[in-house]
Amino acid sequence: MVNRKKRLSKGIESLEKQIVIHEGKLAKVRDDGEIELEEYYGFEIENLKKVKEQKEKMLDKQ
Repeated sequence: MVNRKKRLSKGIESLEKQIVIHEGKLAKVRDDGEIELEEYYGFEIENLKKVKEQKEKMLDKQ
């Protein structure tokens, strides 16, 4: 179980980093006025947040 907790916590950290990266890309795209990419990054950020919440729930159950 220790390995699972460790793996889940590392996964959560990785997702947090990816969210920050995508938010930076989203800000750049907004400045450039590219609507299609803005929608894409918004969608990706929401999906990453959902996965992060799921992993946090799994970690809390442990």
